[in-house]
Amino acid sequence: MAQVSEEREEREAAMLPEPAAVPEPAEPAKPAEKTPKAGRNLPAAIGVGLLLGAAVVASLLTVRYLFIAIIAAAIAVGTFELAGVLKRAANIRIAMVPVLVGGQAMIWLAWPFGREGALTAFIITVLVCFLWRLPSGADGYLRDISASVFACAYLPLSAAFAAMLVPPEDGVGRVLAFMIGVVASDTGGYIAGVLGGKHPMAPSISPKKTWEGFAGSMVAGVVAGALTLTLLLDGQAWQGMLFGAAIVLVATLGDLVESLIKRDLGVKDMGTMLPGHGGLMDRLDSLLPSAVVSWLLLSAFIPA
Repeated sequence: MAQVSEEREEREAAMLPEPAAVPEPAEPAKPAEKTPKAGRNLPAAIGVGLLLGAAVVASLLTVRYLFIAIIAAAIAVGTFELAGVLKRAANIRIAMVPVLVGGQAMIWLAWPFGREGALTAFIITVLVCFLWRLPSGADGYLRDISASVFACAYLPLSAAFAAMLVPPEDGVGRVLAFMIGVVASDTGGYIAGVLGGKHPMAPSISPKKTWEGFAGSMVAGVVAGALTLTLLLDGQAWQGMLFGAAIVLVATLGDLVESLIKRDLGVKDMGTMLPGHGGLMDRLDSLLPSAVVSWLLLSAFIPA
């Protein structure tokens, strides 16, 4: 009987299903990283901005002509960035040596000879670019020459106007008015855009740029212009307000133009040199056209 009972228990045990495996607890999903509303790494951007600003102020308060050296170095780096992006994204080859050498000539000749020096260097550089590209043949000649001339006008020729702010006796005040105006425009637009930006200004070009941000730029720029021209250059408040408004307009336009260039090339940034900002070209976009307008307006409002 005992043997029969054991056989029955074995058969019953064989018919029982195996206990289900207990599933291991799933790992909690990692929260998705949030992209800053304004598209920047804010701490890195602030740190880099402060370092750049400190370098500019130090040059102006010691030997103000060092500011021209800073401009020249920035344009050289920006030229490398622009040429690299054009080559990688569109196989466009800038005449690198003429553009670099001629660009430096435009900036440094603008110091003693003003507009005549910068324009003469620009024309000679363009002619050399025509010749420099000849040995590579007809394939892409017009495309490459157009890019080379564009690079010359966009970078060093515009920067030469910033160099021309330095030589007058009140050159430090002129440079500070120009720089403070651009920084105020950028900062005011950033703060207003983050806090209340709802209506895109140009969604197909720069989706994060809003009309609220532009209004913040305008308020900050007008206030900065009025203060800098009256306190630093003995100008009139109305002149400072017009100066600040003009800086905001051209700085915004410069930012939009570079956004169009990057969209056309299919790149996010011109480089990676400056954490939180991208490349140096991504900081020069608003400074370059603002330098031209600053020189024109300050020459008209407060002749040297």
